Amino acid sequence: TDAEVNTRKKTFAEVQTERSEQAERTVLIKCPPKLNEKKLLQYLSSHGNIKSHFFFENRGIHALIEFSEKNSIASLQDAIGIPSAAQHHVVPFKSRLFTFTLKNPVSQAAEETPIHLSPQSHIPVKELTEKLCHADSISSQMYILLNEYQLTEENIRLRFLACSLVRDFTRAYFPDSMVKPFGSSVNTFGKLGCDLDMFLDFHDTQKHATKMKKGPFEMEYQMKRLPSERLATQKILSVIGDCLDNFGPGCVSVQKILNARCPLVKFSHQPTGFQCDLSVSNSIAIRSSELLYIYGCLDSRVRALVFSVRCWARVHGLTNSVPGTWITNFSLTMMVMFFLQKRSPPVIPTLDQLKELADEKDKHVIGGYDCSFVSDLSKIKPTKNTETLDVLLGDFFEYFGNFDFRKNSINLRKGKEVNKPESTPLYIWNPFEQDLNISKNVNQPQLEKFVAMARESAWILQKEDKTQQMTNKEPWGLAALLVPFGKNNPSKMKNRMKGLGSETIRSLLDSLRLTDANSLQKAVGK
Repeated sequence: TDAEVNTRKKTFAEVQTERSEQAERTVLIKCPPKLNEKKLLQYLSSHGNIKSHFFFENRGIHALIEFSEKNSIASLQDAIGIPSAAQHHVVPFKSRLFTFTLKNPVSQAAEETPIHLSPQSHIPVKELTEKLCHADSISSQMYILLNEYQLTEENIRLRFLACSLVRDFTRAYFPDSMVKPFGSSVNTFGKLGCDLDMFLDFHDTQKHATKMKKGPFEMEYQMKRLPSERLATQKILSVIGDCLDNFGPGCVSVQKILNARCPLVKFSHQPTGFQCDLSVSNSIAIRSSELLYIYGCLDSRVRALVFSVRCWARVHGLTNSVPGTWITNFSLTMMVMFFLQKRSPPVIPTLDQLKELADEKDKHVIGGYDCSFVSDLSKIKPTKNTETLDVLLGDFFEYFGNFDFRKNSINLRKGKEVNKPESTPLYIWNPFEQDLNISKNVNQPQLEKFVAMARESAWILQKEDKTQQMTNKEPWGLAALLVPFGKNNPSKMKNRMKGLGSETIRSLLDSLRLTDANSLQKAVGK
């Protein structure tokens, strides 16, 4: 079946399994500053065949080395010493993180060779905007942005390695546990530099169900019993958190947040540079990751539009990295998905349509919620929609700039606007937990700011004369939307603000830094 898997697009589960397996055969080496790449690889090859490798910069040069065979790592570990404890005493935990230094720095430094470093962060918006101005259409601008911001192959490998290194700790207590990434690291919508969400999984339930049928006895482990699953989760995370804190090489700033709705351990993993959140298996979050993975794989316009809209929202302060009353990236992504379901013909199918395509192995009922949808991408008919991204971007702003948020909610299962079940400003149905609103946190001023910015953006794209813009060297198209509005001519915005509450206009003007009373009067027109 391997050949069959290579011709079709891999399912989410296949990709995850393959990458987890790859991470198990991988080590991370902090390299000496003056490095000869060939010599390093030559030495490492004496422990086994190297399948792939890359270098990156993170307080010094690091090499990620993937061996073909897992036992090559044991061979290498046999050759590696424990740091001499002159001024520090060490915790003798032997991980897959190593430091290499040159035995004879002077003579070896002469052999230094230039090394290609894989970038682990994206370019700043200012630099991006300059790049975008040279493109020939809004569509190519959006693909440039996608290419600059999306996770690279190398960065994804580093994410799976970080999970695999945490797994080495959890295994000490739970030998068949897995640590898997979820959310933006795996759903195809993550941008370089995003946090790494990982969860601890104990569920090998399928395997055991088949084995238990044999023999005359019902057999089970004797295990500690606790009054609630939540308490078990808190105890497990508390111990693993202490482990990482006390013994984990490069795990710093460990915070246990055990009373949250979803208990978690936050820590910074210095060797890979990731900010990590570790929680215990959350099946619904994994289904959401897979759903977005499917949408992201179906049509290249989906990811291009999401990345552009999210970058736009960040520039205008509509989203924020700290939790609050802002729209979250997840909500924004769901709004883009909904908009693409509403096109005629639709760009992507509704969740109900994906559920109809599901077969037996796709059936998932989690906590009473039906989370079934098809996993095999080849069963989903390609879209007949041929609209360009130029059209889709403008229409996205137009659509939500004029959406009746007071009356309607956004439902991705049905792919249509339905009456709001409760009167929060923005109501987006959780695709799986049908009684939850994923945008419950958003308040009225933030929603109105979003609407105002969407209108302004639709207006900028409509009035634009591209040929004139390109000769003027002024930012045009997507680039024109990625500079804060109101910088050039605040009074222009006045007319498009009609119908927005004065409180919102005030908070808008604050965000546009028009704080002096004079321009405030002018812009509000009172």
